[in-house]
Amino acid sequence: MTGPSFTFPSIARRLTAMVYETLLLAAVVAVGFLLPHAVIGALLQIAAPAWLVRLHFLALLMVYCTWFWLHGGQTLAMKTWKLRIVDRSGGPLRPLQAVLRYLAAWPSLLFFGIGILWAMFDKERQFLHDRIADTRIIMIPTEK
Repeated sequence: MTGPSFTFPSIARRLTAMVYETLLLAAVVAVGFLLPHAVIGALLQIAAPAWLVRLHFLALLMVYCTWFWLHGGQTLAMKTWKLRIVDRSGGPLRPLQAVLRYLAAWPSLLFFGIGILWAMFDKERQFLHDRIADTRIIMIPTEK
């Protein structure tokens, strides 16, 4: 049995979308992370413990990514670059699948980008965290 036929984006297109996503995430972090910590610090004259700051940062990014992946399969940058995340059969992601992809992306990126380099040898040009979560990044067909 063969799977659905997808058009997979080039690694360059995916990396460009990741750079654009980073710029968008700067605004998300400014509003959802820095602003609350600054206001709470100013009002209460205390700083949050380091573990809570890290947890808040990771949770904020997880909510952003998984919400968009579960509601249309595209973050804002993915919409711009005409990319969509789907499961192996081409359907929408399940909630646990989206969380797994998010969690697997951190070591994939932080261990010297090994998960990104993986795509250079993957026949479908998928990142390691996509393989782990059984997801695919595909091109959205353009309308004629």
